[in-house]
Amino acid sequence: MGRLKIMSTSSNFSLETSLQVYFFDILQNFNKKSTSPLPNEMIFYMSLVMDKFGMTHQYFEKIDGKYKEKILGLKLLETTQLSKEKQKENFQDIGETALHLCGYFPESLNKKIVDSKYYQDIGVQAYIRLNSLSPKAYNMNNFYQQFAHNFARATAILSFVSEQHISDPSSFFLVIPNKKYA
Repeated sequence: MGRLKIMSTSSNFSLETSLQVYFFDILQNFNKKSTSPLPNEMIFYMSLVMDKFGMTHQYFEKIDGKYKEKILGLKLLETTQLSKEKQKENFQDIGETALHLCGYFPESLNKKIVDSKYYQDIGVQAYIRLNSLSPKAYNMNNFYQQFAHNFARATAILSFVSEQHISDPSSFFLVIPNKKYA
């Protein structure tokens, strides 16, 4: 994850090998406007989650060679039967998927039988369980426990980012006009 600066006579460009830095800047901007901002470590973690879900296949699981939608509640229950390493991996994936769904794509939950509170609870439970297996992360003791406690605030920040993106997509991405040049 490096940053490469390209200088031209008309402007500066910053090319990223990952969108994580870009997402961090956006999240940090919204976080600073909050009446009770999250710690930088949590914003950093959220930027990693956004970068991960920049690849749409992360929303699905490959089962028997086919991609299927993750059933987070069932996955949460089944994870307790796995090895400790696989539990860590699964709890983190469940928490991150719930975070991104509840925060960035809350309207997608309107099509589900259960409401967003259900997915928030699953995300919180996954992070609490992950904390019991990894009590220190991102240089913070009980990082995942604290993140679970702040899950609603984290999803609110992601929702603001999502709403901004929907209302003004050009503010997030470089839009090149469809012009023919002579």
